[in-house]
Amino acid sequence: MTAYVLVLNAGSSSLKYQLLEPDSGRVAVKGIVERIGSTGGGTAGGSMGNTADYASALATAREEMSVAGFDPHAVDLRAIGHRVVHGGERFREPTLITPDVLQTIRDLIPLAPLHNPANAALIECTIDAFPTLPQVAVFDTAFFAALPEVAATYAIDRDLARQYGIRRYGFHGISHDYVSRAAAAYLGRPYAELRQIVLHLGNGASASAIAGGRPLDTSMGLTPLEGLVMGSRGGDVDPGVLIHLMRAAHLDADGLEDLLSRHSGMKGLTGTVDLRDVHRQIAAGGVDAQQAELALDIYTRRLRKYIGAYHAILGRLDTLIFTAGVGENDSTVRARATENLTALGISIDPERNAAGPEASSAAARIISPDGSPVTVLVVPTNEELAIARQAAALIGG
Repeated sequence: MTAYVLVLNAGSSSLKYQLLEPDSGRVAVKGIVERIGSTGGGTAGGSMGNTADYASALATAREEMSVAGFDPHAVDLRAIGHRVVHGGERFREPTLITPDVLQTIRDLIPLAPLHNPANAALIECTIDAFPTLPQVAVFDTAFFAALPEVAATYAIDRDLARQYGIRRYGFHGISHDYVSRAAAAYLGRPYAELRQIVLHLGNGASASAIAGGRPLDTSMGLTPLEGLVMGSRGGDVDPGVLIHLMRAAHLDADGLEDLLSRHSGMKGLTGTVDLRDVHRQIAAGGVDAQQAELALDIYTRRLRKYIGAYHAILGRLDTLIFTAGVGENDSTVRARATENLTALGISIDPERNAAGPEASSAAARIISPDGSPVTVLVVPTNEELAIARQAAALIGG
């Protein structure tokens, strides 16, 4: 009988799920339940229902799986793997969920107020629905727990930082770990010998410098707000801007968090979080096109800055990897992000880069010229498969 792991990923108002075979990577069924918290919510496929909370969202997902012929109570389901955004300093490996672990995830809510509440709520519902099944938490911060202190430490009062757990944790670690390993396997080179930069570019975006399978630096910090320009997050910003807004615009902590999390980045610059809309604005011409062009320049200039900085930290670069929705599908972003980097050995082949989304599949592909000192790749990420395999390994199944 085929063994499965159910992978669940709770967003602030959505639930993504995949039932898959960890060994082969075959996905039996997957879907997303959206607009949780609204009685008009439902699945991405269009079926509507009462998804007022995560318990009803999980019930909707279970029903969708059953309709597809994979009742999670009837198949050989070995474990449930949960993506948990913030593991703090405690969780550095996949972890079997116990009441103490669940409480610690709740305790970390102040460090991830948009993510950990949803993660904890879903875990609680899933334990109720599958009380005898092992539940495994895989933390987005775990891969970056190995950051060297020089990269993890903020230059603020050390006693205050220690008291409140202020350090650079990093995020998207499941993806950075997966694609850096996948790139090594695709190239047929030992993972332990490669020096790599990974650009995870989706609505959230982050960069990492990885040497010998260990992270040396990453762009996100205490929270997912630091670093690159993102869909609705602006990334790096002078802290003095926030102090000025507190005084001049009378914004409190909640107002600043709303600004930085939901109304900055491409949303703040163009009114949209979707780079496809930004490209359409540019193509349409006019005043909006000028602002959209500026926003795209800001977005890709920040990428080049991080590539250059991480090249310096690594000392030598073997691979530059683009992944996630934008990284895998937006050839314009890839081209602009690598402009004027030939002195660092980085260039891309225009024809290979312009192959378009139809060339993106489960397999990696090279977009740099033959013989380039740095191999530039597009590597589709697969966080769900990574979570499933980590959960299966932890329970020994």
